[in-house]
Amino acid sequence: MKALVVREPGQITLEEYPGPVQVPGSVLIRPVVVGMCGTDLEIIDGHIDPAYVHRPVVLGHEWSGVVVDGTDAPESPPVGTRVVVEGIVPCRHCAACVAGDTNLCQTYEEFGFTRDGAAAELLSAPSELVHALAPEVSLESGALVEPASVVLRALLRAAPRPGLRILVVGDGTVALLAATLARLWSPASVTMLGARPDQHILASAAGVDTFVLDSSSAGGGYDLVIEAAGAASAVETAMGAARRGGRVVLLGLAGNNITAPLRIDDVVNGDLTVSGSFAYTSSTFRTVVDLLNTGRLTLDFLVTHRFPLTQWESALAALRSPTGTRGKILLDISPSPTKK
Repeated sequence: MKALVVREPGQITLEEYPGPVQVPGSVLIRPVVVGMCGTDLEIIDGHIDPAYVHRPVVLGHEWSGVVVDGTDAPESPPVGTRVVVEGIVPCRHCAACVAGDTNLCQTYEEFGFTRDGAAAELLSAPSELVHALAPEVSLESGALVEPASVVLRALLRAAPRPGLRILVVGDGTVALLAATLARLWSPASVTMLGARPDQHILASAAGVDTFVLDSSSAGGGYDLVIEAAGAASAVETAMGAARRGGRVVLLGLAGNNITAPLRIDDVVNGDLTVSGSFAYTSSTFRTVVDLLNTGRLTLDFLVTHRFPLTQWESALAALRSPTGTRGKILLDISPSPTKK
C-alpha cells in the first residue's frame, strides 16, 4: 500500500509500504481524511522527545475512515461504517489505566508515533478503540476528534464553570478548538490572543468574542487562561494574564528542551493553579464522539485546506508557512463510499 513514511529525521517519502497485519480482535479500516499538525512536523524534523516516537513510522494521528473488514473482531462496527479511532493504545491493566488515566499508560503506544498511523491506504486497530460516527457527522469533523479530545481533557482538569472570563493564547487549530469547547460551559467571554490577523475569521466561527494581536490589548485578570501556542513566550504571557486565584492550562508543545522563565513568587502570591495536560483519555475521546453524534458539537468549520495524499509536500508547506486564514489541513487518503 502507499503510505507517508518518516524513516529518519528530515527524511519523509510517499512510498510502497507493507500493509497492516490483522490480529484477532482487530478492525481493518480504510482512512479517508487525515489531519496534519505541528506535532507531525516535530516528528519529521526530529524535534519531538525520542521517547514518544519510533521510526520508521507512518504519519497520521488525526483521522477518520471506513471499516472494510471486521471479521477478526465480531463486535466491530459493520463493514462500511464511518469511524474514528483512539490513537493511544492503552494496556488497560496498569495502575494508570485502571484509574482511567489511559493517557498515562505505563506502556506508551500511539498510532502515528510508535505505531504506523493513518496516512496510508489501510490501518488495523483494536476493536475497543473504534468508534462509529453518526450518519450526519462528516468525516472532516471526525478527523478533528483526536485534537478536540486533547483540548477537552485539559479543560476538564481546569474544572470550568459558567460565567468565567477566558483567554486563549494562540490562534492555531488547538487554540480554536479550545475556544469552541470552552463554549460548552457558557463563559462570560472568550478572548483570543492571536498572532495572525487572518485568523479572526475562524476565531469568530469558534465563538471568540474578542480577537487581539498583542498582549496589552488582551489585558489580564482572567479566570482561566489556556496556552495553546506552543512557545516559551506564550507560556510567559499566559502566566501573567491570570487573575489571583485563577487557573492556567498549558496545552502547547514548544519542542524538546525548550524552557520558559517562571516567576515563582507571582505563582505563589497569585495563588495560581497551573496544569499541563498530556493527550487524552479513552473517556474524553468517547465524550467528544458523543458530542458530535448528538449534534452538540460540529468541528468541520475548522477545515480550510485539503490536499490529495500525492500532494503531501504542498500540505506540509502550508503547515510550515501559513498564509491567509488557515485552520486544519487535511490529506485525502481515499474516497469514501458514503456521505463525506
